[in-house]
Amino acid sequence: MPKFLVGKFSKRYVAGATIDDAVKVMKNLANENACFTIDVLGEEISNLDEAQYFIDEYNRVLDAIVENNLDANISVKPTAFGLLIDEEIAYKSIEKLLKKAAESEIFIRLDMEDYRVTQVTLDIALKMHERGLTNVGVVIQARMFRTKEDIENLVSQLGGAADVRICKGIYLESEKIAHTKYQGIVDALNQSVDQLLDSGAYAAIASHDLPVIDYSLKALKKRKMGPNTPDPRENAGPPRPHKGAGYEFQMLLGVRGNIRRKLAAQGHLTRIYIPYGSRWYEYGMRRLRENPDIAWHVTKSILMPWTNRK
Repeated sequence: MPKFLVGKFSKRYVAGATIDDAVKVMKNLANENACFTIDVLGEEISNLDEAQYFIDEYNRVLDAIVENNLDANISVKPTAFGLLIDEEIAYKSIEKLLKKAAESEIFIRLDMEDYRVTQVTLDIALKMHERGLTNVGVVIQARMFRTKEDIENLVSQLGGAADVRICKGIYLESEKIAHTKYQGIVDALNQSVDQLLDSGAYAAIASHDLPVIDYSLKALKKRKMGPNTPDPRENAGPPRPHKGAGYEFQMLLGVRGNIRRKLAAQGHLTRIYIPYGSRWYEYGMRRLRENPDIAWHVTKSILMPWTNRK
Protein backbone atom coordinates (compact mmCIF):
# COMPACT_ATOMS: atom_id res chain seq x y z
CA MET A 1 0.00 0.00 0.00
CA PRO A 2 1.23 3.57 -0.65
CA LYS A 3 2.74 5.36 2.32
CA PHE A 4 0.01 7.99 2.55
CA LEU A 5 -2.64 5.27 2.88
CA VAL A 6 -0.61 3.38 5.48
CA GLY A 7 -0.27 6.70 7.30
CA LYS A 8 -4.03 7.12 7.27
CA PHE A 9 -4.45 3.61 8.64
CA SER A 10 -1.69 3.98 11.23
CA LYS A 11 -3.15 7.06 12.92
CA ARG A 12 -5.70 4.86 14.62
CA TYR A 13 -3.13 2.34 15.85
CA VAL A 14 -0.06 4.50 16.61
CA ALA A 15 -0.07 7.15 19.35
CA GLY A 16 2.26 9.47 17.43
CA ALA A 17 5.93 10.11 16.81
CA THR A 18 7.05 11.12 20.32
CA ILE A 19 6.59 10.13 23.95
CA ASP A 20 4.66 13.37 24.45
CA ASP A 21 2.17 12.16 21.84
CA ALA A 22 1.84 8.84 23.65
CA VAL A 23 1.32 10.55 27.03
CA LYS A 24 -1.45 12.67 25.54
CA VAL A 25 -3.22 9.60 24.16
CA MET A 26 -2.97 7.76 27.49
CA LYS A 27 -4.33 10.71 29.44
CA ASN A 28 -7.29 10.86 27.05
CA LEU A 29 -7.94 7.13 27.48
CA ALA A 30 -7.47 7.09 31.25
CA ASN A 31 -11.18 7.75 31.83
CA GLU A 32 -11.96 4.42 30.12
CA ASN A 33 -10.65 2.57 33.17
CA ALA A 34 -7.67 1.16 31.30
CA CYS A 35 -3.97 0.88 31.99
CA PHE A 36 -1.21 0.81 29.40
CA THR A 37 1.87 -0.83 27.92
CA ILE A 38 4.16 1.59 26.06
CA ASP A 39 6.20 0.37 23.11
CA VAL A 40 8.81 2.32 21.16
CA LEU A 41 8.39 1.27 17.55
CA GLY A 42 11.32 -0.52 15.97
CA GLU A 43 13.04 -3.85 16.40
CA GLU A 44 16.05 -5.57 14.85
CA ILE A 45 18.94 -3.17 14.29
CA SER A 46 21.96 -3.38 12.00
CA ASN A 47 24.60 -1.98 14.37
CA LEU A 48 25.02 -1.20 18.06
CA ASP A 49 24.95 2.55 17.49
CA GLU A 50 21.27 2.18 16.66
CA ALA A 51 20.68 0.48 20.01
CA GLN A 52 21.58 3.69 21.83
CA TYR A 53 18.45 5.32 20.45
CA PHE A 54 16.26 2.70 22.12
CA ILE A 55 18.22 2.84 25.37
CA ASP A 56 17.80 6.61 25.55
CA GLU A 57 14.17 6.57 24.44
CA TYR A 58 13.09 3.93 26.95
CA ASN A 59 14.74 5.92 29.71
CA ARG A 60 12.63 8.88 28.62
CA VAL A 61 9.57 6.63 28.70
CA LEU A 62 10.28 5.57 32.29
CA ASP A 63 10.71 9.20 33.30
CA ALA A 64 7.44 10.15 31.56
CA ILE A 65 5.52 7.40 33.37
CA VAL A 66 6.70 8.68 36.73
CA GLU A 67 6.33 12.39 35.94
CA ASN A 68 2.79 11.96 34.61
CA ASN A 69 1.72 9.39 37.19
CA LEU A 70 0.63 6.97 34.46
CA ASP A 71 -0.65 3.48 35.17
CA ALA A 72 1.70 2.01 32.61
CA ASN A 73 4.49 -0.45 32.04
CA ILE A 74 6.77 -0.86 29.03
CA SER A 75 7.38 -3.42 26.35
CA VAL A 76 10.78 -3.88 24.72
CA LYS A 77 12.08 -5.92 21.80
CA PRO A 78 15.42 -7.48 22.71
CA THR A 79 16.71 -7.25 19.14
CA ALA A 80 16.37 -3.45 19.39
CA PHE A 81 19.06 -3.62 22.08
CA GLY A 82 21.40 -5.59 19.81
CA LEU A 83 20.52 -9.15 20.80
CA LEU A 84 21.44 -10.54 17.38
CA ILE A 85 24.69 -8.55 17.28
CA ASP A 86 26.13 -8.90 20.79
CA GLU A 87 24.13 -10.84 23.38
CA GLU A 88 26.25 -9.69 26.32
CA ILE A 89 25.76 -6.01 25.53
CA ALA A 90 22.03 -6.53 25.02
CA TYR A 91 21.79 -8.32 28.38
CA LYS A 92 23.57 -5.49 30.16
CA SER A 93 21.38 -2.82 28.56
CA ILE A 94 18.17 -4.63 29.45
CA GLU A 95 19.39 -5.27 33.00
CA LYS A 96 20.19 -1.59 33.48
CA LEU A 97 16.74 -0.61 32.22
CA LEU A 98 15.10 -3.14 34.54
CA LYS A 99 16.95 -1.75 37.54
CA LYS A 100 15.77 1.77 36.80
CA ALA A 101 12.20 0.56 36.25
CA ALA A 102 12.24 -1.40 39.52
CA GLU A 103 12.94 1.78 41.46
CA SER A 104 9.46 3.00 40.50
CA GLU A 105 7.75 -0.42 40.53
CA ILE A 106 7.45 -0.37 36.74
CA PHE A 107 7.13 -3.70 34.95
CA ILE A 108 8.94 -4.51 31.70
CA ARG A 109 7.65 -7.01 29.18
CA LEU A 110 10.10 -8.66 26.78
CA ASP A 111 8.32 -8.85 23.44
CA MET A 112 8.66 -12.10 21.55
CA GLU A 113 10.00 -11.86 18.03
CA ASP A 114 10.58 -14.54 15.39
CA TYR A 115 11.83 -18.07 16.00
CA ARG A 116 15.50 -17.05 15.89
CA VAL A 117 15.29 -15.40 19.31
CA THR A 118 12.56 -17.39 21.07
CA GLN A 119 14.86 -19.27 23.42
CA VAL A 120 17.29 -16.45 24.13
CA THR A 121 14.40 -14.11 25.00
CA LEU A 122 13.09 -16.62 27.53
CA ASP A 123 16.64 -17.03 28.84
CA ILE A 124 16.96 -13.28 29.43
CA ALA A 125 13.85 -13.25 31.62
CA LEU A 126 15.06 -16.23 33.63
CA LYS A 127 18.52 -14.71 34.08
CA MET A 128 17.06 -11.42 35.30
CA HIS A 129 14.91 -13.22 37.85
CA GLU A 130 18.04 -15.01 39.07
CA ARG A 131 19.60 -11.58 39.60
CA GLY A 132 16.64 -10.47 41.71
CA LEU A 133 14.97 -8.41 38.99
CA THR A 134 11.47 -9.84 39.13
CA ASN A 135 9.76 -6.92 37.37
CA VAL A 136 10.11 -8.67 34.03
CA GLY A 137 7.92 -11.00 32.03
CA VAL A 138 7.76 -12.41 28.53
CA VAL A 139 5.47 -12.83 25.58
CA ILE A 140 4.74 -16.34 24.35
CA GLN A 141 3.19 -16.94 20.94
CA ALA A 142 0.55 -19.66 21.07
CA ARG A 143 0.96 -20.54 17.40
CA MET A 144 4.40 -22.07 18.02
CA PHE A 145 4.49 -25.84 18.53
CA ARG A 146 7.00 -25.37 21.36
CA THR A 147 4.68 -23.15 23.42
CA LYS A 148 3.36 -25.80 25.82
CA GLU A 149 6.92 -26.84 26.71
CA ASP A 150 8.06 -23.22 27.01
CA ILE A 151 5.31 -22.47 29.53
CA GLU A 152 6.16 -25.63 31.48
CA ASN A 153 9.85 -24.71 31.63
CA LEU A 154 9.17 -21.12 32.61
CA VAL A 155 6.81 -22.08 35.42
CA SER A 156 9.06 -24.88 36.65
CA GLN A 157 11.79 -22.28 37.26
CA LEU A 158 9.75 -19.25 38.32
CA GLY A 159 6.60 -20.76 39.80
CA GLY A 160 3.90 -18.18 40.45
CA ALA A 161 6.37 -15.40 39.64
CA ALA A 162 6.08 -16.28 35.94
CA ASP A 163 4.33 -13.47 34.04
CA VAL A 164 3.29 -14.21 30.45
CA ARG A 165 1.50 -12.27 27.77
CA ILE A 166 -0.08 -15.01 25.69
CA CYS A 167 -1.04 -14.09 22.13
CA LYS A 168 -1.52 -15.70 18.74
CA GLY A 169 1.76 -14.28 17.46
CA ILE A 170 2.22 -11.98 14.46
CA TYR A 171 5.26 -13.61 12.87
CA LEU A 172 4.35 -15.88 9.98
CA GLU A 173 6.45 -18.90 10.86
CA SER A 174 6.90 -22.10 8.88
CA GLU A 175 4.23 -24.78 9.20
CA LYS A 176 7.05 -27.04 10.39
CA ILE A 177 7.29 -25.13 13.68
CA ALA A 178 3.95 -23.38 14.06
CA HIS A 179 0.23 -23.56 13.47
CA THR A 180 -0.67 -21.63 10.34
CA LYS A 181 -4.46 -22.01 10.16
CA TYR A 182 -6.86 -19.78 12.10
CA GLN A 183 -8.67 -22.46 14.06
CA GLY A 184 -5.49 -24.26 14.99
CA ILE A 185 -4.03 -21.01 16.32
CA VAL A 186 -7.18 -20.17 18.29
CA ASP A 187 -7.30 -23.66 19.81
CA ALA A 188 -3.63 -23.41 20.77
CA LEU A 189 -4.21 -20.02 22.39
CA ASN A 190 -7.16 -21.28 24.41
CA GLN A 191 -5.11 -24.26 25.59
CA SER A 192 -2.31 -21.89 26.61
CA VAL A 193 -4.74 -19.79 28.65
CA ASP A 194 -5.79 -22.92 30.54
CA GLN A 195 -2.19 -23.94 31.06
CA LEU A 196 -1.16 -20.54 32.42
CA LEU A 197 -4.14 -20.27 34.76
CA ASP A 198 -3.59 -23.78 36.11
CA SER A 199 0.15 -23.20 36.56
CA GLY A 200 -0.28 -20.19 38.88
CA ALA A 201 1.40 -17.83 36.42
CA TYR A 202 0.11 -14.33 35.76
CA ALA A 203 -1.81 -14.52 32.48
CA ALA A 204 -1.96 -11.43 30.28
CA ILE A 205 -4.50 -12.52 27.67
CA ALA A 206 -3.73 -10.54 24.53
CA SER A 207 -6.36 -11.21 21.90
CA HIS A 208 -9.04 -9.43 19.91
CA ASP A 209 -10.71 -12.68 18.85
CA LEU A 210 -14.15 -13.06 20.38
CA PRO A 211 -13.83 -16.88 20.58
CA VAL A 212 -10.66 -16.46 22.66
CA ILE A 213 -12.14 -13.77 24.91
CA ASP A 214 -15.30 -15.81 25.49
CA TYR A 215 -13.27 -18.93 26.22
CA SER A 216 -11.02 -17.02 28.62
CA LEU A 217 -13.98 -15.60 30.54
CA LYS A 218 -15.36 -19.12 30.98
CA ALA A 219 -11.92 -20.41 32.00
CA LEU A 220 -11.64 -17.69 34.65
CA LYS A 221 -15.12 -18.37 35.99
CA LYS A 222 -14.35 -22.10 36.20
CA ARG A 223 -11.39 -21.28 38.45
CA LYS A 224 -13.35 -18.74 40.49
CA MET A 225 -11.17 -15.91 39.19
CA GLY A 226 -12.64 -12.58 38.23
CA PRO A 227 -13.30 -8.93 39.02
CA ASN A 228 -12.93 -7.70 42.60
CA THR A 229 -11.80 -11.17 43.70
CA PRO A 230 -8.37 -12.01 45.14
CA ASP A 231 -6.50 -14.62 43.16
CA PRO A 232 -7.75 -17.92 44.66
CA ARG A 233 -5.04 -20.13 43.18
CA GLU A 234 -2.83 -21.68 45.84
CA ASN A 235 0.10 -21.85 43.40
CA ALA A 236 -0.15 -18.17 42.38
CA GLY A 237 2.56 -15.68 43.14
CA PRO A 238 2.16 -12.64 45.42
CA PRO A 239 0.08 -9.66 44.24
CA ARG A 240 1.90 -7.56 41.67
CA PRO A 241 1.93 -3.74 41.65
CA HIS A 242 -0.43 -2.28 39.04
CA LYS A 243 -1.61 -5.74 37.98
CA GLY A 244 -4.81 -7.74 38.13
CA ALA A 245 -5.67 -10.66 40.40
CA GLY A 246 -3.74 -13.22 38.39
CA TYR A 247 -4.81 -12.08 34.94
CA GLU A 248 -5.65 -9.18 32.65
CA PHE A 249 -6.92 -8.59 29.13
CA GLN A 250 -4.74 -6.74 26.62
CA MET A 251 -5.64 -5.10 23.31
CA LEU A 252 -3.92 -2.93 20.75
CA LEU A 253 -4.63 0.76 20.55
CA GLY A 254 -7.55 1.32 18.18
CA VAL A 255 -8.73 -2.29 18.12
CA ARG A 256 -11.90 -3.69 19.71
CA GLY A 257 -12.33 -0.64 21.92
CA ASN A 258 -15.99 -1.48 22.41
CA ILE A 259 -15.12 -4.96 23.71
CA ARG A 260 -12.34 -3.59 25.91
CA ARG A 261 -14.64 -1.02 27.47
CA LYS A 262 -17.23 -3.71 28.12
CA LEU A 263 -14.65 -5.88 29.89
CA ALA A 264 -13.46 -2.90 31.93
CA ALA A 265 -17.04 -2.04 32.90
CA GLN A 266 -17.42 -5.61 34.19
CA GLY A 267 -14.40 -5.03 36.44
CA HIS A 268 -11.68 -6.86 34.50
CA LEU A 269 -8.28 -5.20 34.31
CA THR A 270 -7.73 -4.11 30.71
CA ARG A 271 -4.49 -2.86 29.24
CA ILE A 272 -3.99 -0.97 25.98
CA TYR A 273 -0.80 -1.47 23.97
CA ILE A 274 0.43 2.03 23.07
CA PRO A 275 3.02 2.07 20.26
CA TYR A 276 4.69 5.30 19.22
CA GLY A 277 7.73 6.42 17.26
CA SER A 278 9.02 7.43 13.87
CA ARG A 279 8.81 3.90 12.48
CA TRP A 280 5.02 3.95 12.16
CA TYR A 281 5.21 2.89 8.51
CA GLU A 282 6.94 -0.40 9.33
CA TYR A 283 4.49 -1.04 12.16
CA GLY A 284 1.52 -0.30 9.92
CA MET A 285 2.80 -2.63 7.21
CA ARG A 286 3.31 -5.38 9.77
CA ARG A 287 -0.30 -5.02 10.92
CA LEU A 288 -1.40 -5.23 7.27
CA ARG A 289 0.71 -8.34 6.64
CA GLU A 290 -0.79 -9.91 9.76
CA ASN A 291 -4.29 -9.31 8.46
CA PRO A 292 -4.66 -8.26 4.79
CA ASP A 293 -8.39 -7.75 5.38
CA ILE A 294 -7.38 -4.55 7.19
CA ALA A 295 -6.76 -3.01 3.75
CA TRP A 296 -10.50 -3.16 3.12
CA HIS A 297 -11.26 -1.63 6.51
CA VAL A 298 -8.81 1.19 5.85
CA THR A 299 -10.46 1.98 2.53
CA LYS A 300 -13.90 1.80 4.13
CA SER A 301 -12.86 4.11 6.97
CA ILE A 302 -11.75 6.70 4.39
CA LEU A 303 -14.90 6.44 2.28
CA MET A 304 -17.30 5.86 5.20
CA PRO A 305 -15.59 7.25 8.34
CA TRP A 306 -18.68 6.78 10.51
CA THR A 307 -18.10 2.99 10.34
CA ASN A 308 -14.69 3.24 12.03
CA ARG A 309 -15.58 2.23 15.58
CA LYS A 310 -12.78 2.47 18.12
